[in-house]
Amino acid sequence: MCGILAVLGCSDDSQAKRVRVLELSRRLKHRGPDWSGLHQHGDCYLSHQRLAIVDPASGDQPLFNEDKSVVVTVNGEIYNHEELRKKLSPKHKFRTGSDCDVIAHLYEEYGEDFVDMLDGIFSFVLLDTRDNSFIAARDAIGVTSLYIGWGLDGSIWISSELKGLNDDCEHFEWFPPGHLYSSKERGFRRWYNPPWFSEAIPSAPYDPLALRHAFEKAVTKRLMTDVPFGVLLSGGLDSSLVASITARYLADTKAAKQWGAKLHSFCVGLEGAPDLKAGREVADFLGTVHHEFHYTIQDGLDAIEDVIYHIETYDVTTIRASIPMFLMSRKIKSLGVKMVMSGEGSDEIFGGYLYFHKAPNKEEFHQETCRKIKALHKYDCLRANKATSAWGLEARVPFLDKDFINVAMHIDPQYKMTKPEEGRIEKWVLRRAFDDEEHPYLPKHILYRQKEQFSDGVGYGWIDGLRDHAAKHVTNKMMLNAANIFPHNTPATKEGYYYRMIFERFFPQNSARLAVPGGASVACSTEKAIEWDASWSNNLDPSGRAALGVHNSAYDDKQVNTVPAKTAGPEKIIPKMEINSLGVAIQS
Repeated sequence: MCGILAVLGCSDDSQAKRVRVLELSRRLKHRGPDWSGLHQHGDCYLSHQRLAIVDPASGDQPLFNEDKSVVVTVNGEIYNHEELRKKLSPKHKFRTGSDCDVIAHLYEEYGEDFVDMLDGIFSFVLLDTRDNSFIAARDAIGVTSLYIGWGLDGSIWISSELKGLNDDCEHFEWFPPGHLYSSKERGFRRWYNPPWFSEAIPSAPYDPLALRHAFEKAVTKRLMTDVPFGVLLSGGLDSSLVASITARYLADTKAAKQWGAKLHSFCVGLEGAPDLKAGREVADFLGTVHHEFHYTIQDGLDAIEDVIYHIETYDVTTIRASIPMFLMSRKIKSLGVKMVMSGEGSDEIFGGYLYFHKAPNKEEFHQETCRKIKALHKYDCLRANKATSAWGLEARVPFLDKDFINVAMHIDPQYKMTKPEEGRIEKWVLRRAFDDEEHPYLPKHILYRQKEQFSDGVGYGWIDGLRDHAAKHVTNKMMLNAANIFPHNTPATKEGYYYRMIFERFFPQNSARLAVPGGASVACSTEKAIEWDASWSNNLDPSGRAALGVHNSAYDDKQVNTVPAKTAGPEKIIPKMEINSLGVAIQS
């Protein structure tokens, strides 16, 4: 992931202002350590910190059209850039082989309405110097991070991270995913409008092969790279499927011709963590070159302040999961790897969190998945993007592919719901789609391994260690005054209070605290879903262990070695399954 910063219409074209923009842009250098660029046109500044993944030799930014009248700074990956180049008229001349080079030319040919043509993840600012107008846009789900701010002088600021604008803007906030900001309209408009966004209940039958093929396509298109890469492999369903498909299709790619067809995989955890054991087994099954990183609770505690500075949140569940990912990313980058594939997004799309077991009906199930996807940019996307970008590493997330989401969210949600009596555990439709007896993608018990949230899977002692550490720094007396000290998103626990103190030391502005989500949650649910079980109101915690009566401890059940009866694969409970013309699983 690169870092972008744009200052537009600041009424100051002085050298001092240029120096200030450069200074602020350097705060984003961790995102793009390979090169820096700044283009100034009057009182508009577009800066860029580059992480070179495609065309490292000549793809430096900002990028331009032929006569440099259109300039663009981009953080992203455009997977269909070669197709888009072919659609453009022959008059367009490209200066680089960068996938992002198409953006300026698409604007020339289609105006502001080209964004939906882009297949990828992106945040960009485009300046048309002919009339000093500009547009800015963010990808559909918000995989890339982006903020917008306003200065007292009438300027508009756009930055990949809060730290690029929090000191100079009177107000700043999230740049909404799936939106475009136009200076001509002086406001936002949504460019991403899929059918599922209305939360209307879909009715399409479940087609396992269609789902499988859509996800394979989502993974393989993300193998576009000119630098060494690998896969994150926790041994859970999502990362394991990404790794399996990558290993299966890598040999025929340009990346394999450059760097070899041997896939590298990475896992992190406390000594003896369930993810480490499962990740190792999947790596052996797939034949990857596996790298297992251990950290101690003290290593994690020592990293808390750095993580909060980079992740820019005080949300408890995000920080818990970000710390091991932050530590792992540093190790991965030290090996010379610059891009990794990751499994974020699956739980939101398929209702994979354990609390979904309590969904009362398919309508509520589906609406909760919609709410979760819409909020991803505040949670898992933020973590994956910023924890890796802190070390100049890029994370790609195939589950959040636009086309794949459309396929998955078109399925009648009755097929996604858990039905233990039929052997259907969480994410059954995804597991069933990749349950191939002849050419198995994964070992059966991994394919049907129960959901472990990342902050649990790295070792259950991790969350307990964080709580104990916070209790040493936050007293009962401090908690009594929490609502007066932090009236917005008042922390309910000592752990939350501790993170909030650190966050506000780095980001004391009111806009910063408003940019972080809040509300009650159990096992990563939205506040609305807490209504599904009355007992949850007394056990509010984002850990998957809070889903009482659903979660099985990996230590107790040893589920990485065996398939417990209640979560058995189809061969244990429904020995032979077929999908009839209505999309219903039947026993043959």
